[in-house]
Amino acid sequence: MIRSTMIAVALAALASGCAVQPAKRDMSAFTAAAPRSILVVPTINRSLDVDAPNYVLATLPVPLAEKGYYVFPVNTAKLVLEQEGFYEAEKIHQQPPETLAKLFGADAVLYVTINRWDAQYAVLATTVTVDFDYRLVSKAGVEIWKENKQMRYTPQNNNNSGASPLALLISAAVSAAITRAAPNYMPLTKQANQQVFVLGPSAIPDGPYRTALHPQK
Repeated sequence: MIRSTMIAVALAALASGCAVQPAKRDMSAFTAAAPRSILVVPTINRSLDVDAPNYVLATLPVPLAEKGYYVFPVNTAKLVLEQEGFYEAEKIHQQPPETLAKLFGADAVLYVTINRWDAQYAVLATTVTVDFDYRLVSKAGVEIWKENKQMRYTPQNNNNSGASPLALLISAAVSAAITRAAPNYMPLTKQANQQVFVLGPSAIPDGPYRTALHPQK
């Protein structure tokens, strides 16, 4: 009886361990491309916020640089593309990546699409959501990496010490209204980028300048 129980526990632990193991992604195309520099093109915006693309674009260079890649200045790149007649992100994404990469001398091109950038309002809580598609293509036109990331945040009212239930309800309603009026998307966006490029199980490999930025002690 004891032996059967031990075997059952061991099998359960093994099954549990296997269940949480993420599938290993094939990074052979990325390794073969071996990019050193990345061009970040303007983002496609499928949300209703016209300012979302500029906010997202501004957050992308930092995590890529942290991973050890040279990132072309996004505002300069946007200006150059406009001088070439590319004003709309959709049209830029439709151009051959080989053409875009050659224009800047980049090893890879990063395309980002904003699927969601909104705040859903309820009386007692407002949930802020961001949802992005990321796609990295080599200068040869080969897709070498892609990812999707969705993040949600619902502000919590932690200032409830000694407050009455009515006061808590009023406070929660006020907090929800404030978040709806001025939702803060930037922390979620930065967190999404950090998890996708740096910390997540599908993060891109370290670039050639990673050692220089973070020398071993």
